[in-house]
Amino acid sequence: MKIVLSIMAAAALLLPVTELDAQTDLTNTGILQVSTGADILYVSGSLTNNSGAALTNNGSLYVKQNLINGQAAMAVGAGTLYLNGSSAQTLSGAQVFKTFNLVTSNSGGILLNNNLSVSGTHTFTTGVITTSVTPNYLVYEAGSSYTGDADTRHVKGWVQKAGTTAFAFPLGNGTVERKIAVSNLSLSSVFNANYAGATTNTGNVAAPLNTVDPNEYWIVNEVSGGTAQVDMNWDNSKIAMPNYILADIRVANYIAGNWTQVGGSATGNVTTTGNISSNSLASFGSFALASTTFSLPVTLVQFSANRSNGNTVLNWVTADEVNVSHYEIERSENGVTFYSIADNIAAVNLPGLQHYELTDSKPLNGTAYYRLRSIDTDGKTKLSKVIAVSDRLQADNYFIVTNPAHSSINIAAGKSHNGEYNYHVNTLSGQTLLQGRLNITHGGSYSIPLPANMVSGVYVLEVQYASFRYQQKIMIQ
Repeated sequence: MKIVLSIMAAAALLLPVTELDAQTDLTNTGILQVSTGADILYVSGSLTNNSGAALTNNGSLYVKQNLINGQAAMAVGAGTLYLNGSSAQTLSGAQVFKTFNLVTSNSGGILLNNNLSVSGTHTFTTGVITTSVTPNYLVYEAGSSYTGDADTRHVKGWVQKAGTTAFAFPLGNGTVERKIAVSNLSLSSVFNANYAGATTNTGNVAAPLNTVDPNEYWIVNEVSGGTAQVDMNWDNSKIAMPNYILADIRVANYIAGNWTQVGGSATGNVTTTGNISSNSLASFGSFALASTTFSLPVTLVQFSANRSNGNTVLNWVTADEVNVSHYEIERSENGVTFYSIADNIAAVNLPGLQHYELTDSKPLNGTAYYRLRSIDTDGKTKLSKVIAVSDRLQADNYFIVTNPAHSSINIAAGKSHNGEYNYHVNTLSGQTLLQGRLNITHGGSYSIPLPANMVSGVYVLEVQYASFRYQQKIMIQ
């Protein structure tokens, strides 16, 4: 059933409560007005507002299916548009559709093939809004706002914002929300923004940057206005963040064919969440997270094997795992040809030291060789050194330090280490900043606490006992 509403007279149509059900379409070719806040118009089908028509919503307008607008210079009104279909809805037409308030509640999603302008408050209730690649925009006018956004409720595509105030764009990839914001605007401005996904041209990096996050970037274009800051964030639970050193993270802007640092001082934790803001910028474009140093891979602190009661017990300790999928243990009879004996040992992916143990209940006679393979979530693999074990050979003489260090320097020592060890933490120029003693009793795990005011940087750790002397550069974050 289709109802064509043609009102050519100058008088307005007043709709106190009108419901058109059974998937009824409504076409307006005249003057259609939802008069006051108490008035409600339900359209259970599609609503078409023709080019010669005049639609003003001062109440509540519900549209269950598609919305097509051809009216130029459409009045904003003072009402609320509800897009609350049960299947995917599309907004299209030759002219921007304007509303004061907007409520989007459609688990099937809403596609914008035309601009949709909001002057009041947008409430995300259910579903993702997708904009066309033309692009079309969800437009937030000056003074507007939104609420209720989340991973299941955001914009996949382009958002435009006008005004003078800071604004966080409710963007994402359709599965997770990944906002970017502008703040400290010097003038009334118009910005267009989009979450662009995996970073492009990651090999084009200008000094002092060394690397750019390959997993995500955003586009923020200024249509008009003055200077502003770009505010960025990371969330490892949603999109993987490289294991950067926190103090080395910067905001990168793609300028003249290179990812170029535009300032920033990061806060947070690279393994969980964090934030960073750029310098004040006069030009915009593509933005990504970057670092002045390279990302840190998973640190293997210890890998050892011991024979016990006819079995081989393998132990390994890692530090600050990030985006590790799982581990595999490989064995060999000759130390050259290896095969897997355990191929899906899940990684914990937590900061600090993580301890793992696996028992090989069918060990080889004589000497067996083992190595550990770590597999990252992106499919990259890393191999440990090869260790050997037999009834006569025990891997008890290791002395391994976690690198980088955070609030403390963590040490794992084999059973052959026993005594009172002296340690010094020196600058690269040789100045001793910290010294003390470690009482190691037949191996184990030990920590050297770092003072709270320790400046991040590269230092030299020295540990001595009798004829044993250990020296290593260490990064302190």
